[in-house]
Amino acid sequence: MNMDVSKNMNRSKTLINAKSTRPNVIYILADDMGYGDISCLNPDSRIATPHLDRLGREGLIYTDAHSSSAVCTPSRYSILTGRYNWRSELKEGVLWGYSPSILEEGRMTVASLFKQAGYATACYGKWHLGLDWHRTGPAAEDVDFSKPIRRGPLDAGFDEFYGISASLDMPPYVYIENDSVAQLPDRLTRNDDRKGFWREGPTAPDFRHEEVLPRLTRKVLERIEQGSSAADGSPFFIYFPLPAPHTPIVPTPEFVGRSGTNLYGDFVLMVDDVVGAILRKLEECGIADNTVVLYTSDNGCSPSADYEELARCCHNPSYVFRGHKADIYEGGHRVPLLVRWPARIAAGTVSDEPVCLVDFMATAAGLTGQTLPDDAGEDSVSHLLLWLGTGGTEPLREAIVHHSIDGSFSIRKGEWKLELCPGSGGWSDPVPRQEPPGSPSFQLYRLSGDLGERQNVIDRFPDIVQELTALLTRYIKEGRSTPGVPQPNTGMPRWSQLHWME
Repeated sequence: MNMDVSKNMNRSKTLINAKSTRPNVIYILADDMGYGDISCLNPDSRIATPHLDRLGREGLIYTDAHSSSAVCTPSRYSILTGRYNWRSELKEGVLWGYSPSILEEGRMTVASLFKQAGYATACYGKWHLGLDWHRTGPAAEDVDFSKPIRRGPLDAGFDEFYGISASLDMPPYVYIENDSVAQLPDRLTRNDDRKGFWREGPTAPDFRHEEVLPRLTRKVLERIEQGSSAADGSPFFIYFPLPAPHTPIVPTPEFVGRSGTNLYGDFVLMVDDVVGAILRKLEECGIADNTVVLYTSDNGCSPSADYEELARCCHNPSYVFRGHKADIYEGGHRVPLLVRWPARIAAGTVSDEPVCLVDFMATAAGLTGQTLPDDAGEDSVSHLLLWLGTGGTEPLREAIVHHSIDGSFSIRKGEWKLELCPGSGGWSDPVPRQEPPGSPSFQLYRLSGDLGERQNVIDRFPDIVQELTALLTRYIKEGRSTPGVPQPNTGMPRWSQLHWME
């Protein structure tokens, strides 16, 4: 291990152990919210987000934070494991509501790490990492909903869970409480409206799509109140993966029309209101000062938000970045990241450090005074010294690896970003296999002068291309991007998206 890294880890543990009681931690993960949807990040935003702005104003705003992937499931895997998503068995795409779990049995997660440190752990919201349902036949939907569910949140280190299996537009539409379906489905529902779309599937009698976010929020508020009065004084970790503003875009009536943009903007306002409710509850319970609240998104905004309609309102969810959800471009994976911890993080802090959501695992280890074993958090780097204002001048990360929906790779080091595909690797133009004839196979952008990724300089800097390709190759082959013993990747040792390694 690099000695500076080792010393910093030890110093962060000393700082936490010596100067503070262990903080509560609430991790709020929005679903498909763009960087440009938060008014403290986008000065031209047409959507006012006062509660998120307050979170940033009273804590730390990251301006260069990234999800590990441009889509849902992979990003969630990385957040909870501290491991790049493409090291799992899922090499492209996302899971569905009936998909089996992709969390490897026995793998340490952020939840099990907190639990090991004596935290009460809870998850409320959209899981989307797969569940082992009790199957009755070969079809995906052949499930006995009355039987317990295996390899879900309880097996990943959470003491309790209440939520849904996947995205709000993916069946089954049932609430899961711990390892059981709360109410058995009794009908089929579907909605073909473009913004309110959800696929046909079995639906429980207590399930209304527009009521899911309010119900989950109430659960979180109740858990905060319960945690604030815990008899043993133990801290809590709450992971709150929201089902919004992902489709179906279903703001409740009091938010419809309030944003002055469109229905998506109204849903963003509803998400902002959820954050406000959590901040108020922490204050009411007298635990705001020593509670870390993190807010981020799993990827960029989806085109389902209707970019054209929003543009007519002069609003761009991707801000100045190219692309959107699913893409290898910045709009696919550059995400908001706001952190408030009044007891330790100085209000009004802004960081331009390039960071990744995969870093939460190592940060949580530092926060709880633990050291990660070699087979956990292989790609995670602690932000704790940055939070405490005691970090050095060296970059936190050597590089960041990005991943698109079709499994295309990109690596960013400093101002340089190499994209190992000829187009977006996702849903924006040029889409995979429809690139203009003669397009270069790869793309290289100098973000310091081309944040919009419009000037491909792949032919001008062969040394940079060689350096970044070699670095990414090493990260893949060693099974980690941090110091430590090399680890195996899960699944096949080579897969089609690694064609450039040949």
